[in-house]
Parts: sequence; C-alpha cells; structure tokens
Amino acid sequence: MKLLLALITFSMMSAAHADVFSADYYQQLEVKAQALAAGKLQLPWQVGDTANYNVKLGPISGTVDSSITEETGEGFWVVQNVDLMFQKQKIEILFDKETGEILQMKVNGEKQSIPENNMEVVDMQDDKVTVPAGTFDVLHVTLRDKTSGDESHAWVNPNIIPISGAAKQTSPSQFGQVVMELKSFVKN
Repeated sequence: MKLLLALITFSMMSAAHADVFSADYYQQLEVKAQALAAGKLQLPWQVGDTANYNVKLGPISGTVDSSITEETGEGFWVVQNVDLMFQKQKIEILFDKETGEILQMKVNGEKQSIPENNMEVVDMQDDKVTVPAGTFDVLHVTLRDKTSGDESHAWVNPNIIPISGAAKQTSPSQFGQVVMELKSFVKN
C-alpha cells in the first residue's frame, strides 16, 4: 500500500501533457516536483481513467483495479478494488486536485487515518518494460523507505498510463516480494 501511494504522488510530478519522453523530460520532472511541493500543480486526471494490475504476493496471485470515479470541488476519488484470493478490499482515496495530498481514505467503507509517505526517490533511469498491457518506454524509479531502508522499484510513464503512471512495481513485504504489472488501462 505504501508503494502505491508513493507512486501516485510520484506520478503527479511527471510531465503529464507530453506525448513522449523528450530530451528535457528530467528538467520538466524537476519543475513539476517543485510545483507539487509548493502546492501549485493540478492533477491531470479524468473521471473514467482506469488502471488494472495483476499482483503476485509471494505464492499468492490477485488483481488491483483502480479508477477515478468522481471529481468533487476539492478533488478526485480513486477507488481501488483489491482481490488477493483470500482477501478482498475496497480502498477509496480522495486526493486534493490542486496538491495531490490525500484528504480522506476509507477501507471497506471505514474511514482510515492517512498513512505517512516515508518513501524517497533514490534513482531514476530511462528504461523499457514489457507487461501484459504492452511494452512501454518508462522511467525506472528506485524508492527507499526512510524508516526501514527497504527499496522498491517502479517503472512509470504517466504520460500514457493513468492514475499512478505505473507499468510495473515491485516492493518487499512481510509475505514476500510484491509484484504488480499493468494488464489494461483507459486514459480519457
């Protein structure tokens, strides 16, 4: 869950309106990151955007289906339906449309405290990744949990892939390695 939230935050920093990675992509990324930190960046989301993932958690397989379901005066509701064989959850998150900050969070209809984002970006490299949804030019991002020191990886292209921008992500967990791969998406 922490990785997914970090990726959503990260994807807001990207050059959302560029058609492909350009020579000044990294400079644009830095400018967007500064705008996000200053609270001056609007989320480039639309109601109906979806991103659906296959998930492996050690020997357990499942899916995570995310969609933008509603735009309110203050933000966007993202609904994630998680199905991990033995456990199903509905996660609803309201993001401030101006800053990307999480305003509310519910799990299975119950209000939750907003989790801290303890992730920091430690490396970014151009890359290419193939997942069930296709082959994508991506930015391979290495993230580190500032508390545990655990590293996670994300292959992102928010210019093409909606919501978190992630084509693939991996992270450690107490149950083994978590691997999420994009299987389909719709970007309005």
